[in-house]
Amino acid sequence: MGDQEKGTKLGYSILSPWFKMQTTGGFTASAFIYGLVSLENMAFIANAVSMVLYFYSTLHFNLAASANTLTNFMGSTFLLSLVGGFISDTYINRFHTCLIFGVLEILGLMLITIQARYPSLYPKPCNNKSSCMEGGIGVLFYTSLSLLALGSGGVRGALPALGADQFNRKDPGEAKALGSYFNWLMLSTTVGASVGVTGIVWVSLNKGWWKGFFIGVVATFVGFVVLSLGKPFYRLQAPGDGPIIRIAQVIAAAFKNRKLVLPEDSDELHDTNEKEAVPTEAKIAHTKQFRFLDKAAILQDGCKPTPWTLCTVTQVEEVKVLTRMLPIIGSTILMNTCLAQLQTFSVQQGSIMDKSLGNLQVPAPSIPVIPLVFMSILLPIYEFVFVPFARKITKHPSGITQLQRVGVGLVLSAVSMAVAGMVEVRRKNQSHKSPLKPISLFWLSYQYGIFGIADMFTLVGLLEFFYREAPVGMRSLSTSFTWISLSFGYFLSSVFVSVINAVTERITPSKQGWLHGEALDQNNLQLFYWFLAILSCINFVNYLYWASWYKYKTEDAVEADFKSPPLNAAPILGEAQEDVSKTTKEASTVEPKEDEASKTTGEASSLEPKEDAKDEEEKVAEDHIQKQE
Repeated sequence: MGDQEKGTKLGYSILSPWFKMQTTGGFTASAFIYGLVSLENMAFIANAVSMVLYFYSTLHFNLAASANTLTNFMGSTFLLSLVGGFISDTYINRFHTCLIFGVLEILGLMLITIQARYPSLYPKPCNNKSSCMEGGIGVLFYTSLSLLALGSGGVRGALPALGADQFNRKDPGEAKALGSYFNWLMLSTTVGASVGVTGIVWVSLNKGWWKGFFIGVVATFVGFVVLSLGKPFYRLQAPGDGPIIRIAQVIAAAFKNRKLVLPEDSDELHDTNEKEAVPTEAKIAHTKQFRFLDKAAILQDGCKPTPWTLCTVTQVEEVKVLTRMLPIIGSTILMNTCLAQLQTFSVQQGSIMDKSLGNLQVPAPSIPVIPLVFMSILLPIYEFVFVPFARKITKHPSGITQLQRVGVGLVLSAVSMAVAGMVEVRRKNQSHKSPLKPISLFWLSYQYGIFGIADMFTLVGLLEFFYREAPVGMRSLSTSFTWISLSFGYFLSSVFVSVINAVTERITPSKQGWLHGEALDQNNLQLFYWFLAILSCINFVNYLYWASWYKYKTEDAVEADFKSPPLNAAPILGEAQEDVSKTTKEASTVEPKEDEASKTTGEASSLEPKEDAKDEEEKVAEDHIQKQE
């Protein structure tokens, strides 16, 4: 009977984790993350599309300086996502990383609100200067933007990976759900952004900038409260070794062993077995790309190995994975440069167009609601119609690969810039012909709508690509690569504006740059749009090469990751019961000795209450399964 008791406990040890895993992770946990994403993006996207007017009309920046200030702010925000990704991979878990940077984000928004509330904190108008910021007013302005950039960037570096951690990629059902998670994450962004670019922008332009910023403060604060309420449901992954240190160790070891000869058989390279693997390290199969890095895994006779002289094959492959990602990041930067134009020059175009919609005056920064509405409609269609259809053909959990999805977005971004140039020609012709009768603001909906669909493909594709391909201990840092692409795109926009102006001032007969001054009617914005469209076409050819060259990561069968059971976990209950009955049956075949008969009888009677408890617990489990089904 001792074996029987041991078997019973074995059954409970299997059942207990099942109950625990069913109440954590999955879309239940993701719902709280979607709540934060919607509320936080209400403020963030509203600021992204309208702050150029705040800088221009209230803080007295000129046309180019207001555009560059916004793009520099957005670029810094996304660049600082690396900080959040690095900290959440190395020091503290992703949930607490989001909360810490959330405090900084809210503080930055509060300072912006305070400056917008009191005119005494505005800079005085100045002539012939790109910016009038100086003294304490300038310190307050740039401090608030810096805190907001650091907070927003840090949150974006950890939040997508926190949500993706709620799905076990090794389970077929949850692997499909992981692709859906990123689609719904994008939908949450579009829903929140739609409210922001309509409601908050309208309040900012009609009731006062400070009131719009204050609504953003409240929405962001509530969003982080929602995130905190979901803590009992999250699967939190403990941080591991610093990814930067692991990368540096591989490079240092490969350099030190550069004169050694690689073995013909890759199995001779140093690697850990399954028992030695650390929880945050999944074994990755060896690849033949970047063979010089393999020298970091050569075990030398007579040398004492250290982390800086000998690395595992898996550690080397992690560096290879990140290296293969770099061309993909570079190929998507230009698309985000195009995005920056829709948040700057297109908004300034809209400010001098006919904003009437019946009796309603539509704010120019609210035009992005058109692609947001398109995306809100198309994302469910993509998820429920296209993905299942494509999945039957390709057998891929997401329907099409992430890199194919990104490629579609790159093509559409080039089309968007070409259309933007044509719309600007139409606007200028009408303005010169009849200045008092400008064309409708809704002409901009073409370029916004096309680019919105492009963003739906590319942004979600990149997030899922970088998360799936990243080593287990580098997933926050890897998903930050999506924001790095955005960051460099915004910075490149600032460079393009300055360089294009400087070059065209020298070569044009009028000696004026394409984007000079403050009057759009005197500029050649359409040429700038077409310049970006041509570059986008060239960039797409470059992307095709690197996407074809990229080799997707392959992992060993056992990944040291979340070992959660499938969402339909009834077989686990069955397995537990089989283990119990099997152990009980084996125990019953052993005949007790004569002198131990009474002892055995006593043990059996003492087990009766446990059997009753077992029956009751199994009944609860069955009821739980029926409710889920």
